[in-house]
Amino acid sequence: MSLAVSPVLLVVALIAAQRLAELAYAARNTRALLRAGAVEVGRNHYLLFVVLHSGLLISILWVVPFDYPARSALLILLVALQFARLWVICSLGRFWTTRIISLPSAPLVRRGPYRFLRHPNYLVVALEVAVLPLAFDAVTTAVVFSLANGALLWWRIREEEAVLAPRRRLAVPRSDDARDAAPS
Repeated sequence: MSLAVSPVLLVVALIAAQRLAELAYAARNTRALLRAGAVEVGRNHYLLFVVLHSGLLISILWVVPFDYPARSALLILLVALQFARLWVICSLGRFWTTRIISLPSAPLVRRGPYRFLRHPNYLVVALEVAVLPLAFDAVTTAVVFSLANGALLWWRIREEEAVLAPRRRLAVPRSDDARDAAPS
């Protein structure tokens, strides 16, 4: 009797478990920020992200045979993306949430990957949405979900930028943040 583990089932289960842990951490941070006077923006699209990311995992399980081998190089890239995600989460600390929550009195985070990009988490997510299905040769799934994710991210980034704009204008520029100091 063989106890072989399905590669696709294992990877999807690990990603799902990670996402559930992140949701618990994000919920705790969200509650604390709202108690501190933060405001939430973009509630209209949040459920769409939940549906999209859940749908991605379900779609992979639906289209990929359970015994299909994973592409090692893409799994390595997927693991690297999880470290990038952890860097983002650690950099934001108590400000990391899965929603757009802005605490007007808090300074903008300018450490970690935020020294280089305004939205590094969205880059990580976009790459994950493509790489995860591609690791199992689910090209159509990668394309469809990447396009849907791109559309949702476009909407979300516009809303996030609007709520952060006043804080960006008030921020005291640091020498390593010259790009944020320039007038928009």
